[in-house]
Amino acid sequence: MDWQAWHDAYDAPDSWLARRLRAVEDRIRDALDTAPPGPLRAISVCAGQGRDLVGVLADHPRRDDLRARLVELDPGNTALARELARNAGLTQVDVVTGDASLIDHYLDLAPADLVLVCGVFGNIVDADIERTIDTCTRLCRPGGTVVWTRNRAAPDRVPLVCGWFEERGFERQWLSEPDAGYGVGAHRFTGEPRELASGHRMFDFVGYDVLKAARADGRAARH
Repeated sequence: MDWQAWHDAYDAPDSWLARRLRAVEDRIRDALDTAPPGPLRAISVCAGQGRDLVGVLADHPRRDDLRARLVELDPGNTALARELARNAGLTQVDVVTGDASLIDHYLDLAPADLVLVCGVFGNIVDADIERTIDTCTRLCRPGGTVVWTRNRAAPDRVPLVCGWFEERGFERQWLSEPDAGYGVGAHRFTGEPRELASGHRMFDFVGYDVLKAARADGRAARH
């Protein structure tokens, strides 16, 4: 999968990806608008080109309050994210090229006011989705917000994702409509953050194309 080329659909205003980006940006704005005064911290897991967070921060009144870390494995995408942050004058946005599943990247920023898990849940197996959500109880501060995405392709895992968050003390703030063409959610943490352990891995990134092929092979084998 060419993950830089995948981002090209953001530039087509009517694409599902561009519409999903706008929904994510709205949730980020809501989280920043309702955050308490003072310094803020944000974490973005599998940040891609950082268009969501950087796009909001560019003109948001809380931009200078926020220290953020964006972690992404693809070096071409991280180069573009750094350029976007630099052009917006966002000196407190740190872009890291590395394995976003490794908790060590986030130790000094957790628990954070905002955690972005966008473009992750559709690319990992169900057990890792639940494990990542469980890790969000360590990444997110009380009252902080997790913004997440998951496609609605069959089998639709969005209801499961919501349930897994809510079982762990997250309160649903917003969920996109089932017919939107994408799944975007925002959950606010009402519990107490649990301890982060160095060396923990949240997930193995498989890729939605690989998962889709595996499901197709499984259906074929049953017939």
